[in-house]
Amino acid sequence: MKLHLARGEGRNQITSAGSGYVSVNGTRHETSLVVTPDRVSAWPVMDASTIKAADVASLIEHAPEVALIGTGARLHFPPASVLRPLIDAGIGYEVMDTQAACRTYGILVSEGRRVLAALIVA
Repeated sequence: MKLHLARGEGRNQITSAGSGYVSVNGTRHETSLVVTPDRVSAWPVMDASTIKAADVASLIEHAPEVALIGTGARLHFPPASVLRPLIDAGIGYEVMDTQAACRTYGILVSEGRRVLAALIVA
């Protein structure tokens, strides 16, 4: 599914997402990743059932105002203990399937928000 035609100046855009991939600025990624308006990096989570608090805590270094966690093809809500680092840091979060997280990221980045999308590619 194609999401955006153009990239906002200086901001990473998720341009498409589908089964087994997410494209950022037209570059296809087939493994889990973290996308912020200014950075794209690997995320070592391959399956929603294996997310650990340390994986979530690693997102805090990006200083987002909101973190979107895309759990793959289906929504899988992690236990509160896994999300605790975001809660303790006062960072808002939403958990959703990866395609929904990609769409939401696009809306929030277009509003100039400090958003982060941690996406499990499945």
